[in-house]
Amino acid sequence: MIRRPFDRSNLVLRPLSERKHDMTLDDVLALDAEAPPFEHPDLAALADRIAEARRNEREVIVVMGAHLIKQGLSRFLIDLMRRRAITCLGMNGACVIHDFELALAGATTESVARYICTGEFGLWEETGQINDIVNEAGREKGFGQAVGGAIVARAFPHRSISILAAGHILNVPVTVHVGIGFDIIHEHPNFDGAAAGAASYRDFLTFAEHVRRLEGGVFVSLGSAVTGPEVFQKALSMARNSERQQGREIKRFTTAVFDLLHLGDDLHTEPPKTDPRYYFRPYKTILIRTVADGGESCYLQGDMRATVPALHRAILARMGCP
Repeated sequence: MIRRPFDRSNLVLRPLSERKHDMTLDDVLALDAEAPPFEHPDLAALADRIAEARRNEREVIVVMGAHLIKQGLSRFLIDLMRRRAITCLGMNGACVIHDFELALAGATTESVARYICTGEFGLWEETGQINDIVNEAGREKGFGQAVGGAIVARAFPHRSISILAAGHILNVPVTVHVGIGFDIIHEHPNFDGAAAGAASYRDFLTFAEHVRRLEGGVFVSLGSAVTGPEVFQKALSMARNSERQQGREIKRFTTAVFDLLHLGDDLHTEPPKTDPRYYFRPYKTILIRTVADGGESCYLQGDMRATVPALHRAILARMGCP
């Protein structure tokens, strides 16, 4: 028996101008904005590793969660890309939506509680343009490059704070890793799962190629609890398999996780399955398993509005940037 799928033709979309936004341009921090104090014994060592990796032309790969954009931290990542301190930046689909809306409308973030009751959550006309962009160019360019290029080509009024646009302009890969049904644009009638899947998979292969060159480099997860660790794990396995055929290894690199959870004092021993921390992917995947045969790892706990500016300052100081 073939089951009938949901009919999207009945959906009603509203313009973004009618949505109440929870974040605007006023919330995007300037690079010189006063940030909450943050100190950590591993921060200096991590910045040293990043600066050393770039001096030696090694990879510095960053994965991020959408929380960073919602916390107003886009300019810090863009500046690190501009200074070539980041060689590849991976994000989930939610990052694309917030980045796109900020660049277009100067505002983003809706209240799920406010709009889910009326069936309006996620159904906003302009945001659905992302689908058209990916449907048209994503297979050829990849998800991130297609959307970033469109933001630049269409001269969105606030494109200067778009991470995707910066990646396009600076030629720094911004890869997008989506799960079907995760993002509000998947609700829209113009969403093509095949096109989005092909575009995101192209980005995954781009990401994996950067991971293939991770020996002597650094991998940093900024608030990515699921997508980043899972994508990194699969890409690293592929990369190690490929390099082994050439008699090479990917063992000596540094990983770092920035997040909010308190993980205890022992960050280098995998907890048992009876421990809830076992199911926090950044812990077991990034801090332990992927560096078990020669790498180093560190965990920096704190509010991203404190930790990301602190990391930015520390990296620039070690790279000799003004």
